Amino acid sequence: MWRTGKPLGSGRSADVYAIDDHWVLRRHRNGLDATAEAAVMTHLAEHGCPVPDVRLTVDGRPLPRTDLVMRRLYGPSMLQALVQGTITATEAGRILAGLLKRLHTVPARTSTDPSHRILHLDLHPDNVMLTPDGPMVIDWSNADEGPPALDWAMSALIIAQVAESGPFEGAGAEDVREVLASLLRHRAPAITLDGSGTGHLALARARRAADPAMSEAETAVLGPAVTLVLGLLAAEEAQGQSTRERNAR
Repeated sequence: MWRTGKPLGSGRSADVYAIDDHWVLRRHRNGLDATAEAAVMTHLAEHGCPVPDVRLTVDGRPLPRTDLVMRRLYGPSMLQALVQGTITATEAGRILAGLLKRLHTVPARTSTDPSHRILHLDLHPDNVMLTPDGPMVIDWSNADEGPPALDWAMSALIIAQVAESGPFEGAGAEDVREVLASLLRHRAPAITLDGSGTGHLALARARRAADPAMSEAETAVLGPAVTLVLGLLAAEEAQGQSTRERNAR
């Protein structure tokens, strides 16, 4: 196992350590293989997406499969910026929407379906770093390929779960709801999220329910979270219809 430097942070399944001022090492505690994630990030970087550079070797030696060496990023996470008040909830939702739109311009690596794209499937304010070079997306361990609407549904549902189970520490419930509302307002025109049993919200809910990292409390609010997303979409549609009717007079 590689020697690590100063601990920088820990997530649900991995720890991050400093290597030097330019690189960090993220190590999975559960034995998860990081090689596929590195391949996805390399593919995205080649297409100009805002992801950290990755290295596959250190001092000419290959990394253990649980390790991922990435460019060290400086700046707060979007979540920290929200808590500190240096970014508004409306702006946070708009930036998240822009990142999803940018991501979904990148063709899939392996799928032969022309409609499929790279999906992050865990894009929320704590997985975006606000660096001097702009927002950078981190934590690609859940990345997959598929229809872009599933990615939008996953982001919306994750944020809605937080709104329903307890806001981000230091950010009020209304702030979290506004992040979600702004994300939905700025979604790509082709993205449709509905309440059907076979729609992308239902698929996102099923994926979240099957996630072993989810707590009992998080799982319990999946139903209310879906209801919140649908309610915001309905309110948006009603406002749009009212605007159209006024303009038609």
